[in-house]
Amino acid sequence: MTRKTLDTTLAFLRALDRTASPDDVGNLLRRELSDYGVEYILAGMIPSPGASAGRQFGHILLDGMPKPWLKRYASRGYIYRDATVRRLFVDQEPFTWSSALEWHSDDPTAVRIMHEAADHGAREGLTIPLLTLDAKLAACSLSGHRLDVPPDKIGTVQLITTYAATRLLLLRGTEVAEVHLTDREREVMQWAADGKTAWETGEILGISSKGVEHHLGVARKKLRAINTVQAVANALRQGLIH
Repeated sequence: MTRKTLDTTLAFLRALDRTASPDDVGNLLRRELSDYGVEYILAGMIPSPGASAGRQFGHILLDGMPKPWLKRYASRGYIYRDATVRRLFVDQEPFTWSSALEWHSDDPTAVRIMHEAADHGAREGLTIPLLTLDAKLAACSLSGHRLDVPPDKIGTVQLITTYAATRLLLLRGTEVAEVHLTDREREVMQWAADGKTAWETGEILGISSKGVEHHLGVARKKLRAINTVQAVANALRQGLIH
């Protein structure tokens, strides 16, 4: 991510900070992501196995899917047969729905879920894994008739959806503990936000790439992040980097 792109993204994140409701967050995200074909957005935490349809709905942070499909999905208990949800337990980076289904193409229920989602307009999708502020597994899924997110834009999309998910948690009243990063942790996080690799950051700071990865790992743990992009989003929200 270039500095210019980051500055543009930061302006959007500040707009997210001013939202007053989940609907505001959803509308802002859809406008920002519409050029990529995003029509529907669903964000939420993964409920415990066996959760009733009502409890599943209680885990939703942003309900931006077609209502008939969401009702059918919950009432049929699709969540733990859904290839995208199963992928969340083994993958920390964004993935397409089609790639998730490849892992479970021999499961008729998983295939049927994808076909039914397509029948309701969510033909293609991209899922971003997340951790909540209390370290629970969550995700944000973007979908539509035809999704087209260029590879060089995935990082930006991941950053803004991750930031939006945290905003949704805050609107729900989730308490946020203050995080303290060391100067070195702030440095490596700032360079990560600027799009530098661990090797590039190491060259800039005069330390090894393994040293950079160590500091990033500690920062991710402190920031309750599933990956570096979520750590950057959380650090930006708390004003730890800019």
